[in-house]
Amino acid sequence: MNSLATPSAQHHLSNAHLDALEEETIFILREVAAVFERPTLLFSGGKDSLVLLKCAEKAFGAGRIPYPLLMIDTGHNFHEVTDFRDFRAKELGAELIVRNVEDSMKRGTVRLAHPGESRNVHQSVTLLEAIEEFRFDALIGGARRDEEKARAKERIFSHRDSFGQWQPKAQRPELWTLFNTRLQPGEHFRVFPISNWTELDVWQYIEREQIALPSLYYTHKREVVERKGLLVPVTDLTPLKAGETAEQRDVRFRTVGDITCTCPVESFAATAGDIVIETLAADVSERGATRMDDKTSEASMEKRKKDGYF
Repeated sequence: MNSLATPSAQHHLSNAHLDALEEETIFILREVAAVFERPTLLFSGGKDSLVLLKCAEKAFGAGRIPYPLLMIDTGHNFHEVTDFRDFRAKELGAELIVRNVEDSMKRGTVRLAHPGESRNVHQSVTLLEAIEEFRFDALIGGARRDEEKARAKERIFSHRDSFGQWQPKAQRPELWTLFNTRLQPGEHFRVFPISNWTELDVWQYIEREQIALPSLYYTHKREVVERKGLLVPVTDLTPLKAGETAEQRDVRFRTVGDITCTCPVESFAATAGDIVIETLAADVSERGATRMDDKTSEASMEKRKKDGYF
């Protein structure tokens, strides 16, 4: 038998694979709605959370998603992403809750080492405050195991103790999609329905479902400067340093987050199909290629997760 599948056969296999991932994600989203009293879906307006939202729409229907959307805003997010976040939530008729790191700074629960410090890591404080405010018992997130090693260690239903901490050595087994969701008072779960997806799966699904995304994900011209192998966008928050010269390049963002730690990659990809082809050839993970704050050790990311990070 010829091992080279025809284009139509490859398309069928790709759809079958995406169908299986979608089915698993919808099952988990419905399981959360059935088991927990006060769940929420973490929604940034980024591609992974938009894929989650699409699956939630399929699971429950537009205007019927049974839990609110929650975003922790650093105040340093790309306006294209936050504008799209608001538009998509309104379009779906979903409740959107936004809590700001700047408010935590005003309360004194977040203190920056210096004014230019990235606020990204401090989101965990504001997140834990939101959990306490709304008494959330499950937070649905778009993290995937292929992103980096600390995330690969987590279960789909990831238990957090009463301090919001993740204990990697106390993970619960998940055999045959049987999830242990027992909680003690004050504890909660982080739930990752697209854990088993890859970056390629996400883009293939975006292409198939024609999911609209913020424009930053596609090629555009932007002023950047090269630092330590990364293309840093030149903005008011990330200005040029002495001796540096900005260049205008054709770039896109593989992942979006706080402006102070998110970098684009050089690209001419104008469609989801173009990005699928680029992703097939990529040899560096999206976070490894685009996140300044992930140029640290795996142990550093693991510590952040133990402290309540997403």
